[in-house]
Amino acid sequence: MKKFLIALGLAFSVLFTLLSIPAHADVLSDIKKRGALRVCLEPAYMPFELTNKRGEIVGFDPDLATLMVKDLGVKLELVSTAWDGIIPALLTEKCDLIMSGMTITEERAQKIDFSNPYMVIGQTALLRKDLADKVKSYKDLNNPKYKITSKLGTTGEIAAKKYLPKANYSSFETEQEGLMEVVNGKADAFIYDSPYNAVAIGQRGEGKLVFLDKPFTDEPLGWGMRKGNPEFMKWLNGFLVKVKKDGSYEKLYQKWFKNTDWLKDVQ
Repeated sequence: MKKFLIALGLAFSVLFTLLSIPAHADVLSDIKKRGALRVCLEPAYMPFELTNKRGEIVGFDPDLATLMVKDLGVKLELVSTAWDGIIPALLTEKCDLIMSGMTITEERAQKIDFSNPYMVIGQTALLRKDLADKVKSYKDLNNPKYKITSKLGTTGEIAAKKYLPKANYSSFETEQEGLMEVVNGKADAFIYDSPYNAVAIGQRGEGKLVFLDKPFTDEPLGWGMRKGNPEFMKWLNGFLVKVKKDGSYEKLYQKWFKNTDWLKDVQ
């Protein structure tokens, strides 16, 4: 009986302690209370996010974030973050949301939650012009004689290693470094996301590169948030439905993906 009473007392003690711990507030309420939405992004992935000549972060994602804060009635804080530290920055609450053209993968989904996909892209190749007669498809690059590049820690790197395992692969910290290896003739092909490559060939590789523009992967992009925030998730998915329905998403898509006027204002 004594042991039973002790056990019962411990059970009530644990229950009281659990009831005394305040419930974790959904980040959506924190954003509204703070009066600001903090968005982590790496401004080096055009046209999703980049830096203009005045040092401002601009692009498709920042424009979408601007629409978000208008609906939320709060201010926007863009937090420039290196790609390899962007998930840790979210998890340590340096920001509320990742909006940086991030592909939804199983590995990332173990650490963070994602909104519904807001775009689907795929991997493509930018090829040295003098190889145009020899390489007609990305599959032709799967040969030890070819040197291919991509950005470290991205789905471009994953795709390069998965689909072109025989090629001589090198990774780089930034897109620009990997791309310029090909532009300067030090590598044969740059493997990366189709939207970036479509812009990069006009900005850096005109007359020097060939764009193998048929994607060989399907990659859904999502906005990343910390786990355990169902209200924020619901709001984000509702926002996505709204902007696609009212035409504002399509307007921004035309601005950044179907037009290159913004290139004049890029550093």
